[in-house]
Amino acid sequence: MTSEDGSALDQLGAAVDAAIPAELRDAWATHVSNEPVLVARQGIYSSHGRPFAYQVSYRAPGHHPELVSRWGALDHERATAHVLRATFGRTDLESVAHGRLLFVRCPRAYLVGDLPVPPRPDRLVIEVSTTTEIDGTVIAGLRRLRERGFRIAVPAFADHPEQRRLLPHADFVKVDVRDLDVEGHPVVRVARSFGALLIAEYVEQGSSLAHARDLGFTLFQGNLIERAGVLDRANARLVGH
Repeated sequence: MTSEDGSALDQLGAAVDAAIPAELRDAWATHVSNEPVLVARQGIYSSHGRPFAYQVSYRAPGHHPELVSRWGALDHERATAHVLRATFGRTDLESVAHGRLLFVRCPRAYLVGDLPVPPRPDRLVIEVSTTTEIDGTVIAGLRRLRERGFRIAVPAFADHPEQRRLLPHADFVKVDVRDLDVEGHPVVRVARSFGALLIAEYVEQGSSLAHARDLGFTLFQGNLIERAGVLDRANARLVGH
C-alpha cells in the first residue's frame, strides 16, 4: 500500500465517522459504558497461605464454562483477546494484580506472534493453552517470548511427549492433583526436571492438598483455597483515553 492509498483510506474513514449522527454516537457510547466487562480471577497461593499470583480467565454475561470444550480456535482467540483487553487494556491494572503475577491462558496465535500480547512481562505469565499443538513454530515463539522477559506456564502436565518439549521453556508447571494418586512422584520428578516452579491445580479436597504438600508442591490453586471471583472492569478507563 502506498502513502497515497493510506491517506485515501484515512479520509474515507473520517468521512464515514462524520456521517454518523451525534445522537447515534452518544447512544453507542452509553451502551458501551453500561456493558459489563467481566473477567474471572482465582488466586494461586503459597504454602504459607499468601496469594502468589492470580489466574485471570474469560467471563461474559450468560457464559457457561462447561461449553468451552466445544470451542474452536477462533473462540479461544476471542476469549483471550477479551481477557487481555479487559485486564491490561484498561487503567488501574493493580486493582486486579495487587502487585502479583497474572496468568492468562493463551492459544497458539499468541504464542507464535500472529496476535500480540501486552508488553507487560512484569505482570503477564503466558500459559500455554491445552488445545495448542506443540511444534517447532510454537517452541520458537516461546523462546522469543522468554527473550522479551515473559514467563511461561504449562498447565495440566501429565508427562505427555509434547508436554515434555515445553519443559525447557517453562517457568511454571501445573499438575492436576486429581492425577497424583495414580502418577505421583514420577510425574512430579519430570515436571521439575528443568527447574520450573510447580503449581498443584484443581485442589478441591483437604486430602489432595496434603498429598500435594507431601510431594513437594509449594504453590496451590483450586476451589478449596479460593473460588474464582468475577470482576467487572467496565469502570476502568481504556488505556490511552
